[in-house]
Amino acid sequence: MNVRTLCLSFLYTQDASGYEIRKLCTEGGGAYFVEASFGSIYPALAKLEDDGLVTSRIEHRDGKPSKKIYSITEAGRAAFCDALHEPLGDDIFRSPFLLFARFAHLLDADLVRSRIEDRLAYLDSQIAELKELQRQADSCDDTSHANDAWVIGHGITCLEVAHRHLHTHMNALIASARPNQARLGQQAAE
Repeated sequence: MNVRTLCLSFLYTQDASGYEIRKLCTEGGGAYFVEASFGSIYPALAKLEDDGLVTSRIEHRDGKPSKKIYSITEAGRAAFCDALHEPLGDDIFRSPFLLFARFAHLLDADLVRSRIEDRLAYLDSQIAELKELQRQADSCDDTSHANDAWVIGHGITCLEVAHRHLHTHMNALIASARPNQARLGQQAAE
């Protein structure tokens, strides 16, 4: 799925500015779909507008800069549905933590333990955020939110499995690390 399709997906349910689309891409449930930067969102929106798939209007605000609000057209809705018929491609997963874990044997055990604790706390916060989104989706009567709840439930499950695996196997990762340098210095002095 490309950035154009991602923009159409957000605009399918609500009008939004480029900034709001970027925010939806980085926070909440939208952060799990496709990575999109400001540098890719604005050209995609311009091309969508050139192609007649979205329209824009300038919204003037008191005491604040004006902003450009995008709306999906009927042609845009059709193009979005057509895009959903295309092959999806592979999921992309990147994790700086997994790179760190791969080389934990080069590091002090205290650092490895600390990073694991940080990662577990991060996973806890992500799970809590998704559970709040799920609660909001469950309380809405709109039928499209049933699919939102399903997607969010999938995300919760994936994060809970990652948390459980890390928590269950953290001691093996810590044991692979080097003894702490401070402890080695104390042992040598004794």
